[in-house]
Amino acid sequence: MSLALARKYRPRNFASVAVQSHVANTLKGAIARDRVAHGYLLCGPRGTGKTTLARVLAMALNCERRGDPELQGEPCGQCISCQRIWAGSASLDVVEIDAASNRGVDDARELRERAMYAPSGDDRYKVYIVDEAHMLTREAWNALLKILEEPPPRVVFVFATTEPQKIAQAAAPVLSRLQRFDLKRIGPAEIRERLAIVLTEEGIAFEDEALGMIARAADGGLRDALSLTDQVLSIGESGHVTADSVRVALGLVPDEEYLALLDIVIERRAADVFPAVQRLADNGVDFALILSGFGDLLRAQLTYALGGVPGEVPERMRVALEQRKSKVATGDLLRMLHALLEMEPMFRRSGQRQLLIETLLVRFALLDRTVELENVLRGFGEGGRDDPPSRRVAHEPRIASAHASPPAPPAAIAIRGDASPALRTPLQVPVPRPATQQVAQAAAAAQLAHSASVPHASSVANVTTAAPIVPPSIEHVRSRWTHVVETMRKAGRGMVAESLQRITPLEVTTHGAVLLGYAATDDTFARAVDSSRADVLAAIQACLEGVTAFSLRAQTAPAEHVVRNNTRLTQADAQQQRLDQLSARDPVLEAAVRVLDLELLN
Repeated sequence: MSLALARKYRPRNFASVAVQSHVANTLKGAIARDRVAHGYLLCGPRGTGKTTLARVLAMALNCERRGDPELQGEPCGQCISCQRIWAGSASLDVVEIDAASNRGVDDARELRERAMYAPSGDDRYKVYIVDEAHMLTREAWNALLKILEEPPPRVVFVFATTEPQKIAQAAAPVLSRLQRFDLKRIGPAEIRERLAIVLTEEGIAFEDEALGMIARAADGGLRDALSLTDQVLSIGESGHVTADSVRVALGLVPDEEYLALLDIVIERRAADVFPAVQRLADNGVDFALILSGFGDLLRAQLTYALGGVPGEVPERMRVALEQRKSKVATGDLLRMLHALLEMEPMFRRSGQRQLLIETLLVRFALLDRTVELENVLRGFGEGGRDDPPSRRVAHEPRIASAHASPPAPPAAIAIRGDASPALRTPLQVPVPRPATQQVAQAAAAAQLAHSASVPHASSVANVTTAAPIVPPSIEHVRSRWTHVVETMRKAGRGMVAESLQRITPLEVTTHGAVLLGYAATDDTFARAVDSSRADVLAAIQACLEGVTAFSLRAQTAPAEHVVRNNTRLTQADAQQQRLDQLSARDPVLEAAVRVLDLELLN
């Protein structure tokens, strides 16, 4: 019976271990200079050569030609000792242990006792290879600790693991007694090159695209790539490795299916999502493969959109992505990738994966139903603002849409109704009448103190006359109180802002004085507000017209609206509070919310 490719082409010396030259050269030099350590820890992903390096080390230490100047630390690979160790046969001096099934303290004690016996010859080494070392219990590591610190002569321990952090958590003192080597993931190019060598030596014809597909599916493991190649050869009738045979053997989704989904998104055909996904489901496609494959496609398309060239993409896909480069915006691609990353944890736990894929693709296809906040604010500028665009954009707050989450730029807000006219024509936005000179000076002083560069609302529209100032109602004061809090927070007065948040507007006098109430049992917040009276008054006047002063009064019972705020908030209430906070930071955004009837999506 023929050997599997992964076993048949396992390296016989350090030079043939792919990619891991930094480890192989160190071990070979230690053997050549007779500076072999008593313990090694080999870490890295599966299939990258950890056990292979451990076996080659054992072969080199026990090779019958060890010390030959021509070998320079390499095993000969031809002597009886090298042959037995390479094949994994029984050997007196090389013992391989699977820590996943021998992980207890009794197993560690047995290993410790066996290590006390001398090797079979004076020129040989006893080598203990412990695979999956992270599975050893804390007690097992403690049992091995002493012998790892002071091992018998000519005894070498080699521990291989994919999760070194678990060893650090269970037995941190062990790490200081071992030489640690971290093996690299093997890139697709190296895997493809190695597969080409193996198949050429086997006399098997292959397609370059097929080797690329196997290399991507191997995910950095050369052993996995050879095993997948064996699987493809088993299913192919002609014995050739073709792209179609790889797709059939590995259950991969054809590239044309991913391009069809991308076209549905680009052309905004949301209704076509469901039959397209159902067709894939009828073919028995794994939805996890669809999610990861579509993510790779979006990543490649984003690379093209940014002017780059994605690697490891078949030539047909390169041509298709180049043709679609101008049909989708970079911001949309970035938002879609963010949404994919956010869905991945939920996708792994969900029992409704098809539904999640369908809703995600529908969201992508409906991205045109959102309006970029940058475009909305640019419309305000076209309606009469004199600020340069760079200054306006620098202070724009971001409101996340339902299709994105921070930090996906640019942010989007939804407008009830048809949004397209707002983007086609300049926005003519009416704004409230300007405040008195005193209020304007207070607002300007507050903004200067806050290092804000947003201009006063009077620069948005030309106003020639000012109506008499009327004190605001108490309901208006309470509705705008969050704006006052945000103004203080922007000024860097966080403690005063928190104090204002815990103080209740009670009433407004006919002269414009606002009466603020606080709990009589604790006047801490009232004292914080009183100590910054001038700044607080400036913030109130910047947000509320007609306010001339404020005073504080102790309350024995909480006010009505404070009790109401302590009740459970609905999602709509939370979104409205968030929108009020964002509006308080920019008067232009506040005007947009009021005039265009904007709502917060997320």
